[in-house]
Order: sequence, then structure tokens, then C-alpha cells
Amino acid sequence: GAGGAAALERVMGGGPLSLVLGGLGVLLLFRMVRRLRPGARVRDSVVVITGASSGLGRECARVFHAAGARLVLCGRHAGRLQETVEELNETHPPSTVTFDLSEAGAVERAAEEILRLHGNVDVLINNAGISYRGNILETDLSVQRAVMDTNYFGPVALTQALLPSMVRRRSGHVVVISSIQGRIAIPHRSAYAASKHATQAYFDCLRAEVERYGLEVSVVSPGYIRTNLSRNALTGDGSQYGVLDRTTAMGRDPADVARAVLEAVRRRSKDVLLAGLLATVALYLRTLCPALFFKVMAMRARKEQRPEAAGGGGAGGGGAGGET
Repeated sequence: GAGGAAALERVMGGGPLSLVLGGLGVLLLFRMVRRLRPGARVRDSVVVITGASSGLGRECARVFHAAGARLVLCGRHAGRLQETVEELNETHPPSTVTFDLSEAGAVERAAEEILRLHGNVDVLINNAGISYRGNILETDLSVQRAVMDTNYFGPVALTQALLPSMVRRRSGHVVVISSIQGRIAIPHRSAYAASKHATQAYFDCLRAEVERYGLEVSVVSPGYIRTNLSRNALTGDGSQYGVLDRTTAMGRDPADVARAVLEAVRRRSKDVLLAGLLATVALYLRTLCPALFFKVMAMRARKEQRPEAAGGGGAGGGGAGGET
């Protein structure tokens, strides 16, 4: 009746409900305005892609090439990079730069070569990476360092080498392919998850610091992707895992992820989560009910006593889908 309406009006007038609804309204308005903003131009932009000889990196090369970008493809193996080049048409023939992302000196020289090719970089896609499967108790510290060198220090070194040229031009977009494991960690992925957590933190800081120069920073966090990342993963003794995880085999099509990366560049998205329902639930569980999340992860760890079983079901995720 009238009394109920008056009570509702009082609540809406200044109570918590009005704050919640007002906040949702502002959020929806913000999203509408962002969608109306014209997308960034990709055609004729200089786009650098690391790990471009396989997996997600190769798919990104195809997608950005089709969009008319001028590509600089990077990787360790010249022959494999050339295979990627040969798959693309001759409208905008890509350039290639061969180097090992885990070697600091090689990264510096590669950055100089990249800038010599076109004079500037419009978009840097830090995609290259390696994964890891193993029990912490049986993993040598050198393996932890190797994963961190490639997945964290490599992208940081290349970004910082190219960043001054972007700052001078007041233009540039840095993208890093992280992982859902940059947000949560699951058993038998310690080195990988740690490297992605560090990556998330660094590029979040970078985004805040370079906003004043008009630069964009995007962190893209996929779940599992159907690439050879798990086959090439390091084990505790530094050897290759050699097995295609069941969850990886059932993961996202790398072409779909590559298109999402292109859209993130066009829309200047700051943080993109590409994960399924289970991974998304785990992410919120870690935030809202950490005790339950830790219990679930402990149960998973007991179930997966052998590293070979670590690819079973769960909320984890792959990340960069290209080799170094």
C-alpha cells in the first residue's frame, strides 16, 4: 500500500540500495561511452609480436596481418618464423627479428633492430612464454629462474627497451598475454603461476605510470588454449613435459583468442579475462572466500600426486601460446 511505497521511497532516497543502483548506473553508462568511442586504427600500424612462430603468436600474426598491420615477427628460430611469413600474403610482407627473450643482451639488440626497421612501434604484443609442470619439492631452483626469465624478465626487458620511443611520440600500445594463473594459482604450476602473477603486477603498474603520456597497456588473461604450450613445458629437472594436457586439448581455439587480442587493441581494453565458467568462479572464490579456495586447491594437490596428472580438470589456465 501507500505505507510500503513510502518505505521504498525512503530507502531509495538515501539508503544503501540507492547507492548500489546508482553505482550500477554509472558503470553501465561508462561501458556505453567506451563502446561508442572510435576504435584504434590497426591498418598500417607497426605491430611487434613475440613468440610468432607457433601457437597464439602465429594466430596473432595472421589476424593482425589481415587487419592491414605492418608486422615485425619475433622468435628464437629463424626457420619457423619464415614459415609464418610464408603463410601470409605479400600485401604487407612482415619483417622478422630472431632472438632469445631470456637473454637480456639479445633483447636490447633486438629492440634496436626493431626500431631500425620502421622507426617506431605502435603496438607491442608480448606473447612468447614457456610453461611448467612439476612438484615444488622435486623442482630445481634453476627451473623456477628459467621460467621467470622468459615469462617475466623477457617481456619487461623488451617493453622497457621500446618504451622511450613510445613516450617520445606520445603514442603506443603495450599488450601482454598473461593467464588466468596471473590471478589464481593451482598445484603443480608454481613457476608458471608465479611468473604470471609478477607479469600482472608489473603491467598494472606500467599502465598507471604511462597514462599521462597517452600510452595504452592491455593485460589479456586466457584460460587454456589449444597450443603446444603444455608439450613444451619445463618439468622439475628442466626437461620438456612432452604431453598435451587434457584441459589444454579442450581449450580455446587460438584463432579466437587472437581475435580477442585484436579487439583489445582496437578498443584499448585495459584488462581482458578470457576464461570459462569454472575458472571465473575460482577467481571470485579466491577473492571472496579464500579459505574455501585453499581447501579445494589442497584437495586437488593430493589428488594429483604425480606431475603427469597435473593437467587434469580444474580452474587453471594456459597463457602465452608461442615459443620464446
